[in-house]
Amino acid sequence: AAAAAEPAAEKPSHVVSYDATSGALVTTGGANPTAAATGAKAGGGKLVVPTRRPPPPVPQPTWHAPWKLAAVASGHLGWVRCVAFEPRNEWFVTGGVDRTIKVWDLAKCGAGAEGGLKLTLTGHINAIRGLAVSPRTTYMFSAGEDKKVLCWDLETNKVVRHYHGHLSGVYCLGLHPTLDLLMTGGRDSCVRCWDIRTSKQVMMLGGHTSTIGAVECCATDPQVVTGSHDCTIRLWDLAAGKTRATLTHHKKAIRALCCAPFEDSFVSAAADNLKKWQRKDGSFLRNLQGHRAVLNACAVNADGVLASAGDDGSLRLWDYRTGYGFQDLRTVAQPGSLECEAGIYDCKFDKSGTRLITCEADKTIKIWKEDDGADPESHPVDMKSWTKECRRLTRY
Repeated sequence: AAAAAEPAAEKPSHVVSYDATSGALVTTGGANPTAAATGAKAGGGKLVVPTRRPPPPVPQPTWHAPWKLAAVASGHLGWVRCVAFEPRNEWFVTGGVDRTIKVWDLAKCGAGAEGGLKLTLTGHINAIRGLAVSPRTTYMFSAGEDKKVLCWDLETNKVVRHYHGHLSGVYCLGLHPTLDLLMTGGRDSCVRCWDIRTSKQVMMLGGHTSTIGAVECCATDPQVVTGSHDCTIRLWDLAAGKTRATLTHHKKAIRALCCAPFEDSFVSAAADNLKKWQRKDGSFLRNLQGHRAVLNACAVNADGVLASAGDDGSLRLWDYRTGYGFQDLRTVAQPGSLECEAGIYDCKFDKSGTRLITCEADKTIKIWKEDDGADPESHPVDMKSWTKECRRLTRY
């Protein structure tokens, strides 16, 4: 009887306790009976069962100076819908609902001086929705809701080629950076690829089921990225003429795309939010949330500043690499305009990345630049709110 009672009288050789700092159960004392199950070694102070997952690391945003309004230029008689820059960064062009293309001197407009408007071109019979200036030739391309895609010779300021083929309005266009190809998309739900020199249609990329709102061209595969009002993004294999990947994360129509010049990724803008993607395989990277409006435009410069603009006049600036929103601006309609005319339809950084041009519904063009007097001490990164936002569980 005494021999049988000896095992019951033995005390356990270990004690399991809760560590509030690490949020885990730890063993102290002798051998760990759960070592075989958990992989922990024998001995005291070893973690047995973690009861809560450690919080994910918060990325450190890059500091960017805040931006401010520098100048306002007016000249259009209707909404300004698109803007494009010349490769040497001396002038830029804008197109509007007044069916005209206007050429502006960037230095004079940025300084707010008179004489910024250099030239007005006419040739479209409906609103102009897309512009592009070729970096390798003296040509400029325009697309409008009148189904026209025109090629302008900037030496004579005349139309030299027409690209016929679209069945409805053309909403966007993009130039291939290395090939003599022009991509256009619009309400006929297809992307048409044109040979710039012969004005012939080389290829038609079909697959979208609604209006195409944005097209981006890149030098490496996938060379064409399109966003449509059918809430999908397609990555295209230009050599095969087929879709490489279809991205269906958005719940609203996609109206803008922009590719980063310093890494292989791009951002899409829709009414629900901004989304960042890996361009090579279309893998999703992160959401950028903060707007409460339909997003019409987005642009990114070489310093990693992402700008997004909505139809309620909101203009948000983000750190592209981490998704930290460091500034929330709101445009003001010019005197005499309605309050509802504070929308922004397009925005682009100039070639140096130091100035941002916004095309607005109050018929003006606004030029924004960095605040030279700001520094990390006067405008620090708000890590407290950024940490809270990173660790917040949000349903999209």
